[in-house]
Amino acid sequence: MMLDAHTHIMSPEIANAKAAYCARDSWFDQCYNHPKAKIVPVESLLEALDTAGIERAVVTGFAFADGGLCAASNDYLIEAVQRFPNRLVGLAAVQPHDGLKAVYEAERCFAAGLSGLGELLPDGQAFNPADAAIIAPLAEILEAQDRPLMLHSSEPVGHSYPGKGQTWPQQIMGLAHNFPNLKIIAAHWGGGLPFYELMPEVKAALQNVFYDTAATSYLYDFKIFRAVADICGPDKILFASDYPLLKPGRLMGRVAAEGGLSAAELELVLGRNAARLLGLNEVQG
Repeated sequence: MMLDAHTHIMSPEIANAKAAYCARDSWFDQCYNHPKAKIVPVESLLEALDTAGIERAVVTGFAFADGGLCAASNDYLIEAVQRFPNRLVGLAAVQPHDGLKAVYEAERCFAAGLSGLGELLPDGQAFNPADAAIIAPLAEILEAQDRPLMLHSSEPVGHSYPGKGQTWPQQIMGLAHNFPNLKIIAAHWGGGLPFYELMPEVKAALQNVFYDTAATSYLYDFKIFRAVADICGPDKILFASDYPLLKPGRLMGRVAAEGGLSAAELELVLGRNAARLLGLNEVQG
């Protein structure tokens, strides 16, 4: 199975009122105010997957600061996953500061067929992933149901870009320390966190942390695939495009050509790791 572990879809309503949503949410504005920033519906994602020969994708919407907007975004994801259950795996957005309201929204989404939470945006939603009190209500339900949490993360060094933020390795590390049984997907290579797994105590603390490759083309040399596979093991890397930011087919081709992975390692990275993490079977029909 080939699986893109990090993509975004949003409703035509959001796409058609992008300026209004930019005015309502400063982080959405930072990410989407450029005229070339794409907001795509589910049909566009499926076309990109078909072109690339990818069976499934993990779909997220946008984690707004307003929990009500998160719920509206989740409604579109629920509809998409229910329409295409063999192609899509949905992650719901919630506002952690909403406490029990966020838990109820997560439960609603899980009951409707979504599979976890993400891509939460600590900068845009103004929470610290290492704050155990904020995360605990959500971690409890995720751990109990064996569901993952995907978090945006970024590098404390290097170039600036829209939506980079300051969700740095130490915050993801704090989250993993507080909730060692929580399955965590640290997006965008965890902001460089994999390299700290050369420290034995860090490696031990990050046993349930996985790294997605979203936006690699904009962030790292493709030697990162070989480097992280050597440090952390190839079973912790999840192929991800961040579509529509990048086309999954082109990125997959570059991983195969430039990533320095063996055929067996590529099979893990391009789908088997994510399928195992998400409890998926091979696509039927």
